[in-house]
Amino acid sequence: MTEIPHPAAIDVGGELYLRDAKGSLVPLASVKPVDLLMDDTVRSIIDKAREVSGVVREFKADAFADVGSLQALIAQQYGAALGGKKGNITLTSFDGCRKVQVQVADLIEFGPELQSAKSLIDECLAEWSADSRVELRSLVNRVFQVDKEGQINRAELFMLLRVEIADARWKKAMEAIRDSIRVIGSRTYIRFYERDDPDAAWRSIAIDLAAA
Repeated sequence: MTEIPHPAAIDVGGELYLRDAKGSLVPLASVKPVDLLMDDTVRSIIDKAREVSGVVREFKADAFADVGSLQALIAQQYGAALGGKKGNITLTSFDGCRKVQVQVADLIEFGPELQSAKSLIDECLAEWSADSRVELRSLVNRVFQVDKEGQINRAELFMLLRVEIADARWKKAMEAIRDSIRVIGSRTYIRFYERDDPDAAWRSIAIDLAAA
């Protein structure tokens, strides 16, 4: 049997082939060296990425387990809960230079009331003079400008809720926005920080590739 010099090579009757993106078998000997080099490079990187992903996954589970063990120990010994009602907790080293934060964020979606709110807001803006409340108009446009996933700008939406205007329609629109908010679950994050001394600014310890 022919020795297979490539990890993805397929032996068909003693001849070696590689499967291309269309699913066709291409003779290994006819594949360009640059394509083989690229293939080898990609496979090597992906293999390493899988290993790192496994390490990160295991570390995350261990970190949550360590925090949970500490909470259980303190609850058992002192009869006091460690952390906030939602599960948020901050742990700091004795020297004040290392910090672990667990944060629980609500997963939010918006119901049909949001469209009613948008209609009421549009009515208000249409009646107010074009030169008035320019910043407010800009904020409204940012709120309802959907992103690539079709989601509205939530941070700007919560800023809009803080705008106090006496117009009854505006108040009704803000009420509709609040009624549209549905908490559909939560997601828990764990973050890590350090600093050189207790008076210095915290530096985040990046785990994800985008922030590393």
